[in-house]
Amino acid sequence: MPLILSTFASGLLFGLGLIVSQMVNPAKVLAFLDVFGNWDPSLAFVMGGAVAVSALGYWIARRRGAPVLAPRLEIPTRRDLDLRLVTGAALFGIGWGLVGLCPGPALVGLTFGPVAIFAFVAAMIAGMALFRVLPARWPQVTFRKAVPDLDG
Repeated sequence: MPLILSTFASGLLFGLGLIVSQMVNPAKVLAFLDVFGNWDPSLAFVMGGAVAVSALGYWIARRRGAPVLAPRLEIPTRRDLDLRLVTGAALFGIGWGLVGLCPGPALVGLTFGPVAIFAFVAAMIAGMALFRVLPARWPQVTFRKAVPDLDG
């Protein structure tokens, strides 16, 4: 039960942070991305605050050896880039730049946002479904060589 309550509280705090920072406002996000036009740098402070809080959380968890409500700290160890990752990141960035929304703010925006947000979320869900039907062994192109094991 503590894990469920902390998950709910974290999600609520995250959603409120998105609302307060105006990340749910596509016009605000698009103004931030318009670096050669009428640029609004205010979301850079939001990003800086998020990075600082996240770094502090990881630092505390590493010192403790584990998070408060989990048996171990799970930090990704994979460092290579493959075609699926690069393609997905490019599609994410293109969608964010065209619409001014990414998944978190879009889901929060469903509570009070315009009809366009519902269309965005529907398209996002369709994209997730498409990913599910793509072959699991899609040809992998690695852009960085794996580091060999030095176990001797």
